[in-house]
Amino acid sequence: MVDSTSTFPDLVDLLRPLITHDGFSETSIPQVSLIATHRPVERTPLMYDPSLIIVAQGQKVGYLGEREIHYNPGHYLVQTLPLPFECETFASPDAPLLAMSVHIDPAMLGELVMAAGSPPFETYEHEPLPMDSVALTPGISEAVIRLVRALHDPVDASVMGQARVRDVIFEALKGEQGPALRALIQNQGNYSRIVQVLSQMHADFDHELSVDTLAHEANMSVSSFHHHFKRITHASPLQYLKRLRLLKARLLLSHDDLNINRIAERIGYRSVSQFSRDYKRYFGVSPMKDRQQSPGPTIDRTTTQRAS
Repeated sequence: MVDSTSTFPDLVDLLRPLITHDGFSETSIPQVSLIATHRPVERTPLMYDPSLIIVAQGQKVGYLGEREIHYNPGHYLVQTLPLPFECETFASPDAPLLAMSVHIDPAMLGELVMAAGSPPFETYEHEPLPMDSVALTPGISEAVIRLVRALHDPVDASVMGQARVRDVIFEALKGEQGPALRALIQNQGNYSRIVQVLSQMHADFDHELSVDTLAHEANMSVSSFHHHFKRITHASPLQYLKRLRLLKARLLLSHDDLNINRIAERIGYRSVSQFSRDYKRYFGVSPMKDRQQSPGPTIDRTTTQRAS
């Protein structure tokens, strides 16, 4: 494992006084959250919103299909699509995980892509990776430092916060994952069609969604849609939908006013017993026991935050 205690010392010193508790913390800049944990977190399913995850201390390993994605102080994670994956966190009381999440706002990204210009989608050598860890460059390191410094001053955060976020996103756009970020804006090719279908699935996750209907929405044959969907997300459309629903359910378990039956109904399950079986199979614990273990084993903010 990478010795990460001193790889990014300036950022560690800047983040430490801003973090008051383990888990995700909102900041005065809406797109920016802070992440901390003083203990290791075992491999567990989760899903990130499209974002950049910059780790100052500690280490995370993401598991997506057969891929292992390491992000530590020498690298940052670029997550362009909301993909269910599994994540393991390495941290300790002496060397806690300290990190920052920068949400990728589509409108801001679109402005930057339009201003910077980019080659046609077809000219990319390989299909974009929706999730990957890339090496920190001097440019993005400096942009991250400027962004965190702004969090130390309410006036700086208010006046310059959005500009500092733009700096970070722009540096990421120039990096190895630039093509994946541009693909979110350039409505071209099969990748873009899958992106649009994913948006629909997140909007309508509690409805019955058939592969035939989704393929029709993507203007693809069922076989072609299934092939491209699985290649991008490392899951079949129905597997993805099930995982999305279960991740939404995990957030809803924190609502004391919702019983298990109501949660199952909210995420689109007709059978509570089937929901409980699927939940235990995915998370390794029943919904009721997971609720009793609150706040739960995962510290990551995921797309489940938007469950309703």
